[in-house]
This record gives sequence, C-alpha cells and structure tokens, in this order.
Amino acid sequence: MRVLLVKTSSMGDVIHTLPALTDAARAVPGIQFDWVVEEGFAEIPRWHPAVAKVIPVAIRRWRKNLWQTLRSGEWLRFKRRLREGRYDLVIDAQGLFKSAWLTRYVKAPVAGLDRNSAREPLASRFYQRPYAVPRAQHAVERVRQLFAQALGYELPATQGEYGLDHGKLLENAAAEPYLVFLHGTTWESKHWPEWYWRQLTERMGAEGFQVRLPWGNPAEKARAERLAEGLPHAHVLPKLNLAGVARELAGARACVAVDTGLGHLAAALDVPTLSLFGPTNPGLTGAYGPAQVHLASDMPGAPCMQKKCTYQPTDEDRRRFDLQREWPMCFTRLGPQRVADGLLALLQPR
Repeated sequence: MRVLLVKTSSMGDVIHTLPALTDAARAVPGIQFDWVVEEGFAEIPRWHPAVAKVIPVAIRRWRKNLWQTLRSGEWLRFKRRLREGRYDLVIDAQGLFKSAWLTRYVKAPVAGLDRNSAREPLASRFYQRPYAVPRAQHAVERVRQLFAQALGYELPATQGEYGLDHGKLLENAAAEPYLVFLHGTTWESKHWPEWYWRQLTERMGAEGFQVRLPWGNPAEKARAERLAEGLPHAHVLPKLNLAGVARELAGARACVAVDTGLGHLAAALDVPTLSLFGPTNPGLTGAYGPAQVHLASDMPGAPCMQKKCTYQPTDEDRRRFDLQREWPMCFTRLGPQRVADGLLALLQPR
C-alpha cells in the first residue's frame, strides 16, 4: 500500500506525526509513505524507514514572492510531481486549508479530520473520508488516532514510538559528557530569562558537564555567546543544519529546552529532556516520549497562550524580582535552582 502524507509544518508538528508512521508500518505490512513537507524540515521524514520519498513544498517562501514562483515554474513542477504519483490514499494530517488545497492535485481518496476536529473546519470539505478525533489530547495521540481510522487498524494501547534510525545520526562519542541547552524559540513570551540560562550553565559546569549551545539566527548566536562568555565548559556551536543539530542532540546526556521545535526533535531521538513552559500548555503540545519531563509555570493565568507577555507587575513583584532580568513573570516560578535540581534528577541512571 502506498500513501501520500501531507504534513507540511511546523517542526514540532512534523515530529509529532512520526509515531503514527511507526504504528502504521507495524499494522499494515509493506506500507510506504511519500511525505509532502516544508523544504526546511525535509530532512526529518528521511530518518523514518517507512518513508520512501520526500516531496518538499515551499509555501512559506512562495507566499512572499508569488509572481516569481509562477514565472520560475516551481509551482508547476510541484503540482506535476503530485499528479505523477500513484497512491491508494492521501492523508492530510495538518487539518488546514493550505494543506487540504494541496490534496486537490492527487488522484486518490483523501482522508483527514472532520469539521469538528480540524484546526480549520473548512479543510474538511476537501476530504472524501473525514474522521472525528477529540481535540483535548496531545497532538501525537490525535495523529495516531487519525491514521488508525484512515488505514483501518486498531490503535496500539502503548505509548507511541518515533521509530527513527538513530544510527544515521550518532557519531563518535564525545570524550566528556555534555548537555545541550536549546535556548531559542519563536515567541517572545516563551523565552526563559537569559540570566537564568547563565546561572544554569555555571551550575552544570560545576557538576562536571560540558554545555553546548546551538543557534539558528544572529540573535540566537549573540545570546549563546553571552551565555558562554568566560565559561570554559560552555561552547557555542558553529552554524549547523538540521541534521547537524540532530547529531549534537543524539550524543547528549540530556537537554534543557524551552517550548521549541528542537525540543521535540530531542524527544524523537530519545534524549532525556527537561522542557520549560510558561505561556503554553505541555499537555497538548509538550515533548512526547520516555524521559521527557515538563516544568510548567503554576502562576495564575498561565498558560496564557500569548506571544507577548501582557502581565502587569505588582509592587510586590517589583520588590521581589529584578524585572529587567526576570521576565516574563511566569518563569519566576521556574527559577534556575529548580531547573538545575530537575536536570540533575533527570541525569540519574534510568
């Protein structure tokens, strides 16, 4: 059986789809998937043995320069590639209008979430086989349930497995044990205070660990350099592609992450990870898998799900905290001492 999977972005959403592929590969002998995914994440599906072909799409880039996309023939070539495929089924695991629109170019029945389950109900109008999947559960479990219904097998009762081939990513073991701190994220409100990162970096050096700091843009590089300044055990990594970051994660003893796509990648690689949540809800989109520990703020009003913090500090807040360095306020409930204790507990032998 050959299935076309449409799950274009984001990084976390792409990674959350992998356990469903593992379920399907075990339940349907010989099944193979081709995967339509944003070009920036195209490496990830290649690490799963059930994926035969990756079909990159560039919706984000194309939107910025639609005329150039049409003139260059890039959009036409993409449509032709979809039409040339021979599939028994298409699964749109995104549930958005943009992903559902892409399924129009494939000559096969399309399965997806029904109007009450999809993030954008209009997407369900493109599906010949819509399925109901309850919303109030983790994203990984929602995709697993969609696949089980679409492909006609019983959903395993066990925790989902990402099924990645770690051997493709592991290189020679480092001489000294190291940790990876994933300090970069998109929302301003999801950033753990830089002052806290610096204290945690110092503490883990005292415990005998090297700390590696990846970055993806100039602002993250500058932050990493500030965190590592004057600390011989802290190392700012060179500019890495996604596979390079994955190799660093795969060899780490553990990882600390904010709510970021790379934190989900660490989970997929079975790296013990402590994830820090302030404005977002780990119950719905937290890192999924064994040895994944979430520390979520218990501050009233959290999670607020806001990209920028609008909290108005009280006089007591100003007295207790350095609001220039301890912001957003919700993360004051997750100070460096608490995070260091949680990390050291995670590092105990499993």
